[in-house]
Amino acid sequence: MKHKSDAAIRKQKKSIACQRCHTHKIKCSGGQPCQRCRQAGTVTECHYVNRDRQVKVHESYIEELAAENQRLRDQLSQSPANLTPRGDPEAQGMQPSFAIPVIPAHSNIDITEPADRHVQNPMLGEKAWFQPYDPSLPPIHVCEAACTAFATRIRGVLTKSDTTSHIPRTQYTGESTLMSMRNPAIQWPTLPQARLLIQVVFSQVTRVYHVVLRKSTLDQLEDAYRKADFNDPVLTCKFFALFALGEVYSARSNSSSDCKVPGVAYYVNAIMLIPILPERPSLAHIESLLVLSLYSFFLNRRHSAFLLVGSAMRLGLTLGLNHDIPESKCPNPVDRQHRIRLWWAIYVFDRMYGSKVGWPIQIADEDIYVEMPSKIAGDVHDDHNSDTEFLVASIELAKITGQVSDQIYSRKSHTDSFLQREQKLLIALKQWCFALPPQIRLHRDGPAPKNVVSLHLQFNQCIMLASRPVLLHALIQAKCSKPQDESQVAIRQTLKTLSEACIHSARNTHALIMEEWINGSLPIFGYFYAHYLFSSALVMVVSSQVYADNGNDFALFEAAFEILRAMSDHGNLAAAEFYDNLECVRQCLNQSDQPEIGLSQQAGSVRLSEHSTEPLPMISSQHMGSSKDHNIPGIAETTAGNLTNDMAFLGESMEEFLAQPDIDFDLIDPSVTDGAYSWPDISLWTG
Repeated sequence: MKHKSDAAIRKQKKSIACQRCHTHKIKCSGGQPCQRCRQAGTVTECHYVNRDRQVKVHESYIEELAAENQRLRDQLSQSPANLTPRGDPEAQGMQPSFAIPVIPAHSNIDITEPADRHVQNPMLGEKAWFQPYDPSLPPIHVCEAACTAFATRIRGVLTKSDTTSHIPRTQYTGESTLMSMRNPAIQWPTLPQARLLIQVVFSQVTRVYHVVLRKSTLDQLEDAYRKADFNDPVLTCKFFALFALGEVYSARSNSSSDCKVPGVAYYVNAIMLIPILPERPSLAHIESLLVLSLYSFFLNRRHSAFLLVGSAMRLGLTLGLNHDIPESKCPNPVDRQHRIRLWWAIYVFDRMYGSKVGWPIQIADEDIYVEMPSKIAGDVHDDHNSDTEFLVASIELAKITGQVSDQIYSRKSHTDSFLQREQKLLIALKQWCFALPPQIRLHRDGPAPKNVVSLHLQFNQCIMLASRPVLLHALIQAKCSKPQDESQVAIRQTLKTLSEACIHSARNTHALIMEEWINGSLPIFGYFYAHYLFSSALVMVVSSQVYADNGNDFALFEAAFEILRAMSDHGNLAAAEFYDNLECVRQCLNQSDQPEIGLSQQAGSVRLSEHSTEPLPMISSQHMGSSKDHNIPGIAETTAGNLTNDMAFLGESMEEFLAQPDIDFDLIDPSVTDGAYSWPDISLWTG
């Protein structure tokens, strides 16, 4: 038998590549099938190209290898060395601390096609970490989608620490405070005052969310006062919930020493009227639950809000709101449309609440059979109080928001790689943005209506939520000292493209909220504005640390910091929580090894100077929302008129990324970050 020479064998090996790797012009590991084809998991054959011949590996062989890999993974997961995460305090006989768990930066994770498909997000760990907050209570899970968790991850990267303490949420109105404000003898307000409070709700809330009918609600109010009949518990609950919202939206500063949030007395008494949910609910029950869930955010009781909207959804299911009702069963077109819009309000709340904290959606799109909101011909009363096209756009955005939570932050197995899911979500967001009717777009020629601003703030948040894991990875890379070779050029460009979309959305959010602040129209107790501002501030501080050309973003971070301080001083509980998180981020910046961190004016941007201890300028209560606030850093640099949401998709590199039919390269190179950090591979649990 004739043996080939060593040189001939090396030449033959060098020329072999599977069809898939050959097509993408990437290095093939060899083997039958190769490593990439095994990782893809969806191929049935692996074709090998060696000049004129092909070798086919059949599906049965791939299935045998997949079964063997799964068996080895199961054995590995049961190994004592892998049961205890590295850095787990309990493994060392210590009580667990409030430490942030972060994926090891040196781990070999491929965002596009991970070897282990259970690792779906490069910033998600595979094992849950239960971190007790109160020894008498079970730990409470905080998903990676939560902005406070993202803030703690940023601090862990800046300080290169695997024991960075997560800040527990303590700035909320507790049950004992609420019970102390219960007053069964509470009186209804005077009729003029009640009318004003209801009108505030119509102006601030129902143009954004459909929770009540305008005309019928006013008719019910007038009828109750005309008859002096205030004993109906269902209507009392509904109106007290509306009075609570009206008070908190119309208040400008704290007015109570016991609880700083206006309207809480109405809220407590309304809550007390629904301790037992009805066996046969009415639409008024669901309306009350939705309004109370909104008000719960003003108390920074987001868990209560989640429970209330969950109850509203299940009551809606018992009434069949997720189905179209026959006209014979509900002949009034206004009532039929109210059922439809009330269901979609529940849907929007479910997706929106989940995206703020990271909870999974409570009902799948496949279980909804009701039509979209529509206009009613001849509705002379305009009883819906919200634009139909606006509501449809809100619902479509809520669908994408739910997909972001499911596709990016869940630990379920996905057939698509991380970057492929990123691409699909960004394509959906781009299509949503470009399909908006003209009256719902952001225009450069004047301020937008409040409901349009609210919609675009949620849109920006959706982009940031989808792309900020990539931005955090860019920060990890920026903290590493190892140089990248030429093969990483495409990877760096993709990182920068996705990061720029995230950063642009943060700047747009900052500009929109800043305009509301300057015009004096920012709700001082509002949860969602504070949350969006906090989320954008986190992105901007990372931007200023990763990209040298984005130094001005630090000025925007400081402006957001000051607005949250002012809102906190005036009794906004959520702003107090977010302000404390930003304060810790600033402290970590001072402790990190960044060369230019502190308060110094440089090239037209405000930067922290390494030796500066001078505090930031305070915003006084006399200047809240005033145009005189332009002396605050970052106020004048960016305005809403300079930025529009669609700009996040207009760059050439973004268009190329969205147009790629098959994204197939390693985004994370372990040689870049090897040895930089050592963080436990576990998810975040805290109180």
